[in-house]
Amino acid sequence: QLQASGGGLVQAGGSLRLSCVSSGRAFRDYSLAWFRQAPGKEREFVAAVRRSGGATIYADSVMGRFTMSRDNAKNTLYLQMSNLKPEDTGVYYCAAGARLILSSLRTGPYDYWGQGTLVTVSS
Repeated sequence: QLQASGGGLVQAGGSLRLSCVSSGRAFRDYSLAWFRQAPGKEREFVAAVRRSGGATIYADSVMGRFTMSRDNAKNTLYLQMSNLKPEDTGVYYCAAGARLILSSLRTGPYDYWGQGTLVTVSS
């Protein structure tokens, strides 16, 4: 089970850090990602990193503002969000996949999903 937290209301230009904790699954065995879904829109990719490590990939819309990191010892995934914009508003979901290759990190399929945490950025 994945449990996401850290969402909230923030003004444009502000920062938030999201966390995603795994209970029962070792994060080191999975590729990990963040997705988000804005009201009335489809879910979209935000950031991901492969199980084996390597560079983290980001959506163009968050590049340079968001940083994803993982702490395998704590089974925790983070998303540090800075310089937030109103268009970053949405429900943020963490996801874990066991059999993903590099080219499929943006689309999945991911095996497990967190319940989502709401981020609201006011202008």
